[in-house]
Amino acid sequence: MSTPTTESAPGTSGEPTPPRPSLALDGRTWREIAYLLANLPCTIVGFVYAVTLLALGGGLAVTVIGLPLLALALGGARLLGRFERGRARRLLGVRVDEPSRLPRGKGGGLSAVWQALRDPVGWRAMLFSLMRLPWGVLTFSLTLVGLFVLWPVLPFLVRLLADADRAMVRGLLSPSDELERRIAELESDRGVVVDTAAADLRRIERDLHDGAQARLVNLAMGLGLAKEKLAEGTADATVAAMVDEAHGEVKLALQELRDLARGIHPAVLTDRGLGAALSSLGGRCTVPVKTAVDLPERPAAAIEGIAYFTVSELLQNISKHSGARSASVDVWRTGDRLLLRVEDDGRGGARPAGGTGLSGLAERLDAVDGVFTLASPEGGPTVATAELPWRARPANEQP
Repeated sequence: MSTPTTESAPGTSGEPTPPRPSLALDGRTWREIAYLLANLPCTIVGFVYAVTLLALGGGLAVTVIGLPLLALALGGARLLGRFERGRARRLLGVRVDEPSRLPRGKGGGLSAVWQALRDPVGWRAMLFSLMRLPWGVLTFSLTLVGLFVLWPVLPFLVRLLADADRAMVRGLLSPSDELERRIAELESDRGVVVDTAAADLRRIERDLHDGAQARLVNLAMGLGLAKEKLAEGTADATVAAMVDEAHGEVKLALQELRDLARGIHPAVLTDRGLGAALSSLGGRCTVPVKTAVDLPERPAAAIEGIAYFTVSELLQNISKHSGARSASVDVWRTGDRLLLRVEDDGRGGARPAGGTGLSGLAERLDAVDGVFTLASPEGGPTVATAELPWRARPANEQP
């Protein structure tokens, strides 16, 4: 049996050469290496962005463009944070939830700027970009040296650096402050709901005082005069005319009370659902309205009522302001959202701030996690879309 020979390095005395470290690294380690090497260019871009925009926004804060510029910078930082979360998700396996969208400012541009400046997600993303430059240089250098010099300990070094990156992403780019922001948003929305309810109560009180109540007072006075005429033995024709007038007042008062009750909650909505109620709304509009409701089941009564009054207000705007010849209402469900689309072929140019009630409508929808969008170019057509959260009708509310 022959004895196996051992190769010797050239110029040696025949001593065996130590085996080279294995080049076999698993896929996870190679992904971590790719992440650490990419840290340097990514952190340079983030650092330059953060320093430049913060310096410009802070330096110009005394002018009219400083704070809006800073608000835009925070919005851009949100996008950088989204990119970094995606990079960490693909290469490091870090599962960090995306933060919710920044809520729209209520009350115009200044409110939107103030809302953006208070955004904790944007500020934490900005901090992430600022503090990462030294770390990016360090991880790039150590990983590069490990690839060519420290090969035996490379997997341990890479794992240690990647774990530190995972902690940074989770600590600064996760939606940890979402609960506090959501509480503040709900408090603001609660104020909108309270104001809306108070306005509706004042409207009902005004309609009762100026409408049905006034007519009933006139009716009582008319019947009192008729009673006096009968006691005086006045001619029947005079009393008959007074009674006929009182009868007309009764009918008008009843009609106004029906209209008022319909404005609070229409009976057709309770009895027959959204399709019949919206068809009834379309029939009362001064513009011909085509209605299409495609719902497999009825939503919860609260959602159904909000949808009804949203369409009601939009159709009132069409009657008063659009100059349209036709309109359409479409209602359908997509996933966990109830969607409404109201379109008219009028003159267009509708704006939420134009005194048409659209601003208040958007606020009321936002208060229940709804969304309102409006597209109304000059010359038309006008398309209003509303989204509401879908909630199924409980069994005890089924008709």
